[in-house]
Amino acid sequence: MALIADDCRDRAEQLIALTERLTALIAQEAQRIRARLPPLEGAEAEEKNRLANAYRLELARIKQEPALIEGAPPLLLAKLRKQTEKLHETLAAHEIELNAVKLITEGLVHAMAEEVARQRGAGGGDGARGAIE
Repeated sequence: MALIADDCRDRAEQLIALTERLTALIAQEAQRIRARLPPLEGAEAEEKNRLANAYRLELARIKQEPALIEGAPPLLLAKLRKQTEKLHETLAAHEIELNAVKLITEGLVHAMAEEVARQRGAGGGDGARGAIE
């Protein structure tokens, strides 16, 4: 879903609002992960995905056609840059939280696999013919 804007100013204002909301949702999800709660679910997860997709599409449009935003007031463009930096910082923190969860999960899976292998090794296992040895 691309933004529908009247002019460069309107597009910049909409992009700022979109970026602020996306940043807030990503920060909220990182906080939930840090608190050992599941990530965003339901309507909030859908909103985050929809906003992330709209953000990606809008940046691609602006990259192809810079005139879509070039005429926006310098103060709005500066605010957009600042909000974009905040989004990137929030994404980096979110990535750290996700990597921590991934590391813990991989460790648990590895420990369970080792325990299963240990238990199978202690009591014998299936032989070449499928019989228990």
